[in-house]
Amino acid sequence: MTMNPESGTVEESAPQAGDRKIVLSIDDLHIWFELRRFGFGHAGYVKAVDGVTFDVHKAETIAVVGESGCGKSSLMKAVLGLHKPTSGKIVFEDKNISELNAKEKHWYHSNVGYVQQDPYGALPPFMDVQRILEEPLIVSGVKDKEERVQRVRSVMEEVKLSPVEDFLNKYPHMLSGGQQQRVVIARAMITNPRFLVADEPVSMLDASVRVEILKLLQALQEKRHLSVIYITHDLATVSYFSERIFVMYAGNLVEKGSVRQILDNPLHPYTKALLTGTSEPDAKNAETFKELPPGEPPSLVNPPTGCRFHPRCAFMIKGLCEVQYPPEFEPEPGHQVACWLYR
Repeated sequence: MTMNPESGTVEESAPQAGDRKIVLSIDDLHIWFELRRFGFGHAGYVKAVDGVTFDVHKAETIAVVGESGCGKSSLMKAVLGLHKPTSGKIVFEDKNISELNAKEKHWYHSNVGYVQQDPYGALPPFMDVQRILEEPLIVSGVKDKEERVQRVRSVMEEVKLSPVEDFLNKYPHMLSGGQQQRVVIARAMITNPRFLVADEPVSMLDASVRVEILKLLQALQEKRHLSVIYITHDLATVSYFSERIFVMYAGNLVEKGSVRQILDNPLHPYTKALLTGTSEPDAKNAETFKELPPGEPPSLVNPPTGCRFHPRCAFMIKGLCEVQYPPEFEPEPGHQVACWLYR
């Protein structure tokens, strides 16, 4: 509880993430894709996700950030039930999603919304907006036509596609990019999910509408008490729409913390490198960039031994970083980093 200095009253503060119920739990998740030579012989594995662990609490938004090829999309598809874990587990509402029967899978998919990166590619071009939004309700077994129409109109108002009559009969190509993404969000929301996966939902949009879409998602999250995984490569947007940040590199999580901890006090050299590439105007970025060597993400077929960032790291400890993968250290409460600099 906190004291309001203006009114002199005691107000109940919002619960911290750790005080809320865990909605989704990911435990030592591995997603490996087998490679075959000429279609037959085994030729190794692509280790897209290689030992990821974290929890998402009720009404919490977490951001998973990292450059292309770090494993974010494979992690997202595993959460959506599109990739089966090689090992480890994903637990939603106390149920392991890899062990669900057909009826339970239907229940799970109706409770997990998905906002795609490319709104135009995500919308069927031969359906109008009304049909696009009705389709999930039909699949979910909502047989009453009037109920479907009412829910379509309600969710369109909620995502600011109004007046509704102006959009119901339009096809995707008749909408702007921002309007298309609002339809995608409406479709994700229409089954009243408890969990949402947003896969770089603003990366394909004009800069002028990015903040609007992020604020819309934030308003929906707060109104509906949604738990959200926000996938992005851009640390400049996470402060609009996240409570915690998980930084991913080459299939591993290298740093975890609150938004303020990660943005104000990044610990891992890779996180610092990501911050130099943000679009936030900051003179410090130019100075920091000079300290960071260039390089490319490692192969996920044959990742480096030890810390996977060590070939690109200016602070590598010889004889240690290239030999042994670091455990998670916690230099400050709630801020974990997998880096030998903090042993």
